[in-house]
Amino acid sequence: MENTLSLNAILSQANCEFLVFDLSRRVTPISNKDFVAIEENRIAYPFPAQQHAQIGIAFWQPNQAPWIWFLKMPLDERGLLNQAALGDFIQYVAQAMGATLDKTPTEEEQEKLAANPYTFNPQDDKKAIFHAFLTAKLNQPASQYYDHAQHYTSGELGWEEWQGVGLQGIADLCARMDKHNNLTRLRKALSNMPQPPKYALLGCLEHCDIPESLANRLEEEIQAMMSGDETDLFLLTAHVRALAGAKPDVVHRIVESMLETEELRHREMLIAIAGRCWQALSNESLLDAFLIAVADQKDQAFFQQMVADLVMIPALRPQVLGLLHGSASPALLDAVKQLQQSVKA
Repeated sequence: MENTLSLNAILSQANCEFLVFDLSRRVTPISNKDFVAIEENRIAYPFPAQQHAQIGIAFWQPNQAPWIWFLKMPLDERGLLNQAALGDFIQYVAQAMGATLDKTPTEEEQEKLAANPYTFNPQDDKKAIFHAFLTAKLNQPASQYYDHAQHYTSGELGWEEWQGVGLQGIADLCARMDKHNNLTRLRKALSNMPQPPKYALLGCLEHCDIPESLANRLEEEIQAMMSGDETDLFLLTAHVRALAGAKPDVVHRIVESMLETEELRHREMLIAIAGRCWQALSNESLLDAFLIAVADQKDQAFFQQMVADLVMIPALRPQVLGLLHGSASPALLDAVKQLQQSVKA
């Protein structure tokens, strides 16, 4: 095992099957084929955040429950996995587990493996939806909280009776929205539930593929908030994030609407667009409008951070570099100029 150079090789040698999810932005599956290519630096990491890859790996042997690693790995300036860090983690595995993974690790081995700089603890909503996706993918039962979440979102318990609804139950519901009439429950709940459970639901939905009927309901909620006397910016932002997995034309339309409304070009909204709805920014005019809105925040560090984050996404890198090196609109050039002047002042 000392000579093993990849996690894929370790798992293959131990006769383990495995599933990989990206947790950097949205919780989304990475095919085993792509994961091997990422490990071998044949492709850039697809959805990095802050120059790191956050990865959830579930692996198991026949008739065993999965073990899970949550890893946070640095990337180089091209978005490729830092091979020294990967090798370092593999050494931790070798030292903790010995020659094989084909046995349940002892408590001491688990502690050794946890004591390294590359494992991390995901946010609660990401961890919940990761486990929900994993059990659904493996055709395993949902958590003990699933049934209660179903009853609550159907309206049977009363919308104010949300305190006993577990986040994991909501995540299980979202991961199984194509089963047990759950999609109807979710649409109904969005229109009726109070803010605390609604935030939890929206936080789970941002990692899911959003069917048309649910996207329509989310859009209706957004339009209602925008037409009110006072817009709750944070709740509106949560709805925008929840639409990240809708069809591209829907995401494009919503992002365009946010960027066209001056009072909504708030830092919180801009972070949400870059963090969850970045696919819409592959449209050059939307990317231009987005960068203008970021520059208008008059915060040089924020502008640089957002640009650095977007340029690391392989699907956006050519457009971002193109705008910064020649094809920017006069309005973007002017916004950047004003930003620079405000810094000097």
